[in-house]
Amino acid sequence: MKYYIIAGEASGDLHGSNLIKALRNLDAHAHVRCWGGDKMQAAGATLVKHYKDLAFMGFVEVIKHLGTILGNLSFCKKDILDYRPDVLVLIDYPGFNLRIAKWAKQQGIKVVYYISPQVWAWKESRVHTIKSSVDKMLVILPFEVDFYKKWKLDVLYTGHPLIEVVQQEIERNPIVPIAQKPIIALLPGSREQEIKVKLPIMLSVVDAFPEYQFVVAQAPSLPDDLLLHIIGDKPVLLAKDQTYNLLKQAKAGLITSGTATLETALFGLPQVVCYKGNAASFWLAKKLVKVKYISLVNLIMDKPIVTELIQDDLNKENLIAELHKMLTEGPVLDSMKKEYKELWHKLGSKPASALAASEILLIAQN
Repeated sequence: MKYYIIAGEASGDLHGSNLIKALRNLDAHAHVRCWGGDKMQAAGATLVKHYKDLAFMGFVEVIKHLGTILGNLSFCKKDILDYRPDVLVLIDYPGFNLRIAKWAKQQGIKVVYYISPQVWAWKESRVHTIKSSVDKMLVILPFEVDFYKKWKLDVLYTGHPLIEVVQQEIERNPIVPIAQKPIIALLPGSREQEIKVKLPIMLSVVDAFPEYQFVVAQAPSLPDDLLLHIIGDKPVLLAKDQTYNLLKQAKAGLITSGTATLETALFGLPQVVCYKGNAASFWLAKKLVKVKYISLVNLIMDKPIVTELIQDDLNKENLIAELHKMLTEGPVLDSMKKEYKELWHKLGSKPASALAASEILLIAQN
């Protein structure tokens, strides 16, 4: 069978790569063409466009790059038509993927959405597009099932793919020491624009913790000189393409909001969630977004398990205070670790990639 898969960011590349492996296990003649990253390519897909060329974040940034985005949409449609897949698989990335879904349905192409857009958080009207354009929703958060059933969509909960990813990492890959001193991990994100804003604030606390080694997790798509310029002469290390190895041995972390907050929690690492964006984009988001939390950990558990420092609250004084809590044995740390275990249990133990792949193959065949 022929599969066309579109992911627009690093987390989508990770989950897309495991999905491709699972598809190839089930379908010996699987041919996969994709938009994604190095991991999807390594899993055996033909890479059409890398996610690092697609990463525009926030309202203002999207408007600035509208010409590029429209050009990518046109190119993608032509490429899909030329390839003519048996099924189109969309992974999150809603601004782009929902437009492709609507168009693909008009072309008679079967559409599966794996890893739902966060329409339950904002732009719920997008559900109408999903309902008319998507043949099957494969969701990874427990509460998404009830949300889509309310709209009478065909939905299946696969379990969260990060469970199997983290489990495999813990079982198969030993820790490779990064530093002699205890480590504080900094995960500033994978997009240049967010790193330029958040990393300098994260680094402002380095001098307050001389007994710790600060280590920045560097996404493989990021150039060394960008991070080295921001770090300057601070005694900070870079860990390129070894985020999980870093999370396994750190004592605490300052983590950019997004999938990384969930990864950090699954590794059991105490964390402070950090977010600071373009002021205009944040103002608009605040008006539109309906959720109480920005971190996946708090959203899934529906209570404040980890501290979220947002916009002006993300500053040196608050980061120092929260890090001290994370590094001190006591009720705050004990409570967080207990809730982390409950989070793991809540996400279940289903083999998400295999379950998603079997459903996608079934749809492609029918």
